[in-house]
Amino acid sequence: MIDIIYLFAAFVAVGLFFIMADLLKLPTLATTKAMMEAAKQAKGKAKTTDTLMRMVAVKLSKVIPIDEYKRIRMVNTLSAAGLSETPELFTASAIVKAGSIGLLAIPCLVALPLLAPVVLFLAILIYFKEIRKADEALSKKRTQIEIELPRFVATITQELKASRDVLSMLESYKQNAGDTFASELDILTADMRSSSYEASLTRFEARFNSPMLSDITRGLISVLRGDDGVVYFQMLSHDMKQMELQKLKAQVMKIPPKIRIFSFIMLMCFMLTYMAIIVYEIITSLSGMF
Repeated sequence: MIDIIYLFAAFVAVGLFFIMADLLKLPTLATTKAMMEAAKQAKGKAKTTDTLMRMVAVKLSKVIPIDEYKRIRMVNTLSAAGLSETPELFTASAIVKAGSIGLLAIPCLVALPLLAPVVLFLAILIYFKEIRKADEALSKKRTQIEIELPRFVATITQELKASRDVLSMLESYKQNAGDTFASELDILTADMRSSSYEASLTRFEARFNSPMLSDITRGLISVLRGDDGVVYFQMLSHDMKQMELQKLKAQVMKIPPKIRIFSFIMLMCFMLTYMAIIVYEIITSLSGMF
């Protein structure tokens, strides 16, 4: 009898859900899934669990309060990282993903109570991992761009001796730039064609918050204002080459600890080889005596 009551309650709940979904004109699961697949731009089919969590995150994003300063900062970070989500939706997605793991603590309290704190700790880790995803993506993109900046500055230094057209310089370098930097230069040149050159360069600088990129944009803005700029970019090229050498030295300094382990293994192999030969010779000599 109790099983029939539970089954009846479940069917009533499902029926009420479909009635409310129709009244509120909520998109179906298939529609939401198709929209997510289109947004991913052929990166793979969206999973049903991702679609459900996305639907919950969209609803939750409408009630998440974010102050204006933090919202502007998150908008710039998400845009520079290549994420099309709003700050509210991005935060809601992190909360939903962490909450979906945290809900597993409820059955753990019944079956394995000692496992519940571990599940809650894992949910907290997932939340901080998801909330830092945009910053990590931006940091990775900034690193990829900064690797190309010394060559970019050297190219501008040579171009300034023959031309003062900043837009032409950027479009010329874009053809030989890496994928990440080329896509950002595409955005910059399109922005420069549709608005003020100085304002476009300022927005480009603010997108990544990179000291190296800030020095370059200040130099380009000074060129637009009529300064010579050749000496400035020559000094900047020299400084960036020194910074590049320091980074390479730092990377080289990280290699010896990794090599030391293999060197120790090789040393042990040599010692074992010599010991085997010595022991063999001793045994041979003793057998000859007897």
